[in-house]
Amino acid sequence: MLLEFRVRNFGSIRDEQCLSFVASADRELAASHTGATGLKSPAQAVRSAVIYGPNASGKTTLLKALDYMRAVVAESATVIQPGQTYNVQPFRLDPARAAEPTAFELSFVHAGLRHQYAFEMTAQRIVSESLVVWHSAKPTQWFSRRFDGERDVYEFSAYLKGARKLWQDSTRANALFLSMAAQLNADQMVPVYRAIVDCLVYLPAHASLNHELTTHLLASAAGRLAVRDFLSTADISIAEVKTTAMRGVTDNFAFGADGVVHMGKEESEILVPLFEHSTSAGKASFELHEESEGTQRLYCLVAPVLDVLRDGRALVVDELDSSLHTLLVRRLVAMFHDPALNPRGAQLVFTTHDTSLLDQGLFRRDQIWFTEKDADQATRLYPLSDFSPRKHEALERGYLAGRYGAVPVLRSLPAIALPPGPRGATRGGAQRSSTGA
Repeated sequence: MLLEFRVRNFGSIRDEQCLSFVASADRELAASHTGATGLKSPAQAVRSAVIYGPNASGKTTLLKALDYMRAVVAESATVIQPGQTYNVQPFRLDPARAAEPTAFELSFVHAGLRHQYAFEMTAQRIVSESLVVWHSAKPTQWFSRRFDGERDVYEFSAYLKGARKLWQDSTRANALFLSMAAQLNADQMVPVYRAIVDCLVYLPAHASLNHELTTHLLASAAGRLAVRDFLSTADISIAEVKTTAMRGVTDNFAFGADGVVHMGKEESEILVPLFEHSTSAGKASFELHEESEGTQRLYCLVAPVLDVLRDGRALVVDELDSSLHTLLVRRLVAMFHDPALNPRGAQLVFTTHDTSLLDQGLFRRDQIWFTEKDADQATRLYPLSDFSPRKHEALERGYLAGRYGAVPVLRSLPAIALPPGPRGATRGGAQRSSTGA
């Protein structure tokens, strides 16, 4: 369960910004919208967070930063090679900040304990790294690492057992100590490493979602029932979902001395989902590409959502409302707020421009966040609770009126000289038929 994410000097984020999942003392919707952390403090964490802001305000950058931190932990000891640089992009509109490291910090609950893991990095190396664990009310720093300009200096706690010198000596300048120790099977580090790497599923905006994960669920009766129930709950007129085997041609590639080499085509059998629609006049089956774009996107979301709910992880989605009706987005959010469907404390984090979701019946006030840019074009993240809105306040109206900030600054339309159209593109000109006629 995520508690806090902090990031500094990443993309449009210059100063440290904190996205907190720690629930406030407000008891409104606490039974459904918050989950127990198992800790004395904080005792509760929210099950979802929604982020609003104008275009280019940094909403996507924040989500990318969270996934980037996870990716560095996952890949620094294995995928990243000695001497290889990272593609991390610091805040570039301030020359002083461009030379400073990028910083990440993640606080989360694992195995009943609060963990706080942080590191700073440049494109060339890891500058600092630390892991703090709360075994009691007083935190214990398991290890710390800092670059003093010549070498990495480590400090270890007695809580961290094992071959610490081996792990230290094996950690390259551009690798994380946590990741390397986990690769070397450090008993205490492997669970922490896995908790961070597996903690979230990130879905970028407008990305081509993979339907194969959901289609794979259809191979079993239980999976098919889960997919059908998910779609029917969204009320999109699908009576049944099944698969059929089709022959298809795939391209095979391999890595050779000259890079990627095409090894030829191979015909194989693939599973294709079929959607049965039923009416009083009859029924018919349709393939996925014949369904609406919204249905296709919802179908692709089935597997990630069900996996996250089952395992108690976090689903991070940029522009969740893309191609989805407002009521479908509400239904997805409600699934995370339902303790029966979400018994393990899974969390949903998403960005949106759909202001109709600004509803105190759907979200608590500590679940709503905003991003905007300051005069230096640096992203600022802040919660709705900063404004102490009244209970039952009309949040959508207040947001559109600019009461909470994070709205586009619209100026008067300038006089625009419209360019001439292409030759022949007149109102009565010939048009190409969409039917091919």
